[in-house]
Amino acid sequence: MSQTIPQPRSAADAEPTASRRWLVLAILGVAQLMVVLDATIMNVALPSAQRALGFSNSDRQWVVTAYALSFGSLLLLGGRLGDLLGRRTTFMIGLVGFAGASALGGAATNFAALAGARAAQGIFAALLAPAALGLLTTTFTDPRERARAFGIFGALAGTGGAIGLLLGGALTTYVSWRWALYINVGFAAVALSGATALLPRIARSGSVRLDLWGTLTASSGLFSLVYGISHAETAGWADLVTLGSLALSAGLLVAFAWTQTKVAHPLLPLRVVLDRDRAGSYLAMLVVGTGMFAVFLFLTYYLQQTMGYSAIRTGVAFLPMVAALIAAAQVTAQVLLRRVGAWTLIPSGMVVAAAGMLLLARIGVHSGYATHVLPGLIVMGLGIGVVFATAMQTAVSGVESHDAGVASAMVNTVQQVGGSIGIALLGTIAGNAASGYLAGRGAPTPALLEAAAVHSYATTFWSAAAILAFGAALVAAVLKPGVPGPAAQTAAAELVMAH
Repeated sequence: MSQTIPQPRSAADAEPTASRRWLVLAILGVAQLMVVLDATIMNVALPSAQRALGFSNSDRQWVVTAYALSFGSLLLLGGRLGDLLGRRTTFMIGLVGFAGASALGGAATNFAALAGARAAQGIFAALLAPAALGLLTTTFTDPRERARAFGIFGALAGTGGAIGLLLGGALTTYVSWRWALYINVGFAAVALSGATALLPRIARSGSVRLDLWGTLTASSGLFSLVYGISHAETAGWADLVTLGSLALSAGLLVAFAWTQTKVAHPLLPLRVVLDRDRAGSYLAMLVVGTGMFAVFLFLTYYLQQTMGYSAIRTGVAFLPMVAALIAAAQVTAQVLLRRVGAWTLIPSGMVVAAAGMLLLARIGVHSGYATHVLPGLIVMGLGIGVVFATAMQTAVSGVESHDAGVASAMVNTVQQVGGSIGIALLGTIAGNAASGYLAGRGAPTPALLEAAAVHSYATTFWSAAAILAFGAALVAAVLKPGVPGPAAQTAAAELVMAH
C-alpha cells in the first residue's frame, strides 16, 4: 500500500496553466453536479418508474434511500482512498463506476435491479465527491483564484438539488424516467475525457495507510445512522428497528472515535476535526443540509399537489433560488470571505436562510407564487450561497496535503447525513402536524385534507427555520472569531505548493 505513483512527467503536468486550471474546474464541476443532482433527480421520476416496474409504495422510498445509504456510509473511506491511491485515479474510477451503475439503473426491469443500481451509484459517488473537492484544493493555489473557484463549486453543491428536480421533471415529461439515470453516462463521459487530458499526475504521499478498524467502524456506524433515520421516516422514531439502528450507530461511532486516537494512520485524523474553523464549517454543512432538503421536498409537494404545477414547471419555479445562490456564493468567495471572515459569514448566512424559511411558512391553500413562494426562495438562496461558499473553502483550507481527501470527504458526509436527518425528522413533524390539524374537525373532505397538507408544509418550514437559527448560534460558538490575516489566508496555498 505504500508504493507511490510515478512523479509527473513535466512541470506543466504538476502545475497547470491558468487556462487549464479553469478547464479542470469545469470538469470537476460537471462531476460534482452529477453527484449532487442524483440525490433529487429520481424524486420526480419515481412515480413513472413505479408504474413501469410495478413496485409498491413501501419499496419506493428505497430507490432514494439506497443511494443515501451507500453514499453517506462510505464517504470517509472514499476520501481516504483518494489520499491512498491518488485523487486523479480515484476520481476517474468513480466516474467510470458511476456511469456504469447509472446505465444499469436506466435499463432496470424490476425493483431489485433499480435499487441495486442506486446503491452502486452511491458507492462510486463516495469515491468521486471527495476526490473532486480534493483536486480543486490542489489545482488552485493562488488565494484569489481559489476563492473564485470555490465560489463556483459551492454554488454547484448548493443548487444541484434544485437542478435535479428541474432535469428530472423535464426528462420524465418529454422522454422517459429512465433518462434520469441514463443522462449520467453523458455527464461522466464528458468529465472522464476532460480528466484524462487535463488532470495532472501528482505523486501521493507514501506515508498514507488504510485504517482497517477505523474503516469498519466508521462505515458501519454511518450506515446504521442513515438507515435508522430513513427507517424512522416510515416506521416512526419509537420503532424498535429505528432505535436499535441509532443505538448501534452511536456505539460504532464512539468506537471509531476511540480507535482514531490509538492507530498510527487513522482514517479521520482528529487534527482535521479538532480545528475550530473546520469543525464549525462541518457543523454548518450538517445543519444547512438538514434544513435545505425541507425546501426541495415539501415545497415540491406544495407546488405540484396544491398549486397544480407540472413536474417541469416545478423545477423552473426553483430557478430564482439557484440564481440567488450562485450570485451570493461568488460575491462571498471572491470579496467577503477575506475581508469579513468565516465567523461572521457562516452564522449570518444561516440566519438569512432561516428568514427565507419563515417567508415560505406564510403559504396557504390559495397563495400565489410571486407573493408567497418567490421571496422566500430568493432569500434562502442568498443565505445558503453565503454558507456553502464559506464553509466549503474553510473546511479544506490549511489542511495538510495527505489529509486533503478525508477533509473533503467530511464536507460531503455531514451534508449527506444532514439531508437524511432533515427528510426523516421534518417528515415526522409534517405527519404529526397534518394529523393534529385534522383532529376534531369532522369528516376529512378533500378541502380539509388539502388544508391539512398545506398546514404541515408550513409547519416544516417553521421547524427548519428554528433548526437553522439554533445551528447559527452553535456554529458561532465553535468558529474562531475574527478575520484571518494575510499569512493565514495564503497558508493553504503554500502547503499545497510545497507538496
